[in-house]
Amino acid sequence: MQVPILDLKAQYETCKTDVIKAINTVCENQSFALGPAVADFEEKIAAYCDCKYAIGVSSGTDALIVALMALDIKPGDEVITSPLTFFATAGSIARLGAKPVFVDVEGDSFNIDATGIEEKVNEKSRAIIPVHLFGQLAQMKPITEIAQRYNLGVIEDAAQAIGASQDGIMAGNFGDLGCFSFYPTKNLGGFGDGGLVTTNSTALAEKARILRDHGQNPRYIYGIIGGNFRLDGIQGAVLAAKLKYLDGWNEKRGQNAAIYNDIFADSPVKIPSIEANNVSIYHQYTVTVPDRDNLHKYLSENGIGSAIFYPKALHLQDCFSYLGYHEGDFPVAERLCSEVLSLPVYPELTEEQIETIARAVLKFYGRD
Repeated sequence: MQVPILDLKAQYETCKTDVIKAINTVCENQSFALGPAVADFEEKIAAYCDCKYAIGVSSGTDALIVALMALDIKPGDEVITSPLTFFATAGSIARLGAKPVFVDVEGDSFNIDATGIEEKVNEKSRAIIPVHLFGQLAQMKPITEIAQRYNLGVIEDAAQAIGASQDGIMAGNFGDLGCFSFYPTKNLGGFGDGGLVTTNSTALAEKARILRDHGQNPRYIYGIIGGNFRLDGIQGAVLAAKLKYLDGWNEKRGQNAAIYNDIFADSPVKIPSIEANNVSIYHQYTVTVPDRDNLHKYLSENGIGSAIFYPKALHLQDCFSYLGYHEGDFPVAERLCSEVLSLPVYPELTEEQIETIARAVLKFYGRD
């Protein structure tokens, strides 16, 4: 049985009629950059995220850049974040001339270890970017307490956490700003790149809207320097059409994860650890396993997709060598980079497919 790591064609079949209708509406009104479809989506997604404001932008990466610009992050500033995340988190900091400052992660949640943040704060520190990795929120209470104590901004990198919550509060509401990605592989994915900035601050929302459109306000009058970070009308329409399916898709991911958890009990596979105050959306079902690379190869040879997020921590990447980090600086993140493996968890999986995947994993470890 062939099982891919993700099957976007299967998802499309569940929402095809709504998506095509939404795209046709944009084609009829010819509003391709921002426009009514984006405004409609922003209203709906703000309500979904239970926040005051939602600003559609061109990608999750650009959401981070807009959020950092909205907090006036400048060259020489320092921003504290995780070394176990997609490149865009630290890359966005560096692109603005600021310095990414890394803190090791927790071994169970894979998220930034809040106990290591305070020691990294100095007179150059301006913000913290906690990453809600694989669909589970970082523990935000201690992070926001540190930020308040030192007057630091907080930007949630919630690119993988649309619909996730902590203590009943939705992702994107803990920091000054939240950043989401609608890359096609995300739980809520567009038909190309797309992103979102959320905030409960009227001033930050207004600034983010100005920044995404070159900094003009009103048209052709520039008080600040922004960029071309607009969300396309077609993306707004597609995302609005798919939004009503999101909770059902996330629920099914959780059910799929529960099946895996049962099968992997008392095995060499360490299942995802979801903290008691969190509701995860299982953007990825990520396990830690011995002999990870050979398992990954074995699954591929048997027609089963899996993925490694991420094989090398950011502090050891060549592009960040100028920061002066070395192997051993963040041992938990480095260890996880050699142990984590993500298995298919998308909502269209059948129970038979999940059992086939799990049996193949256990067979690799001699647990037929």
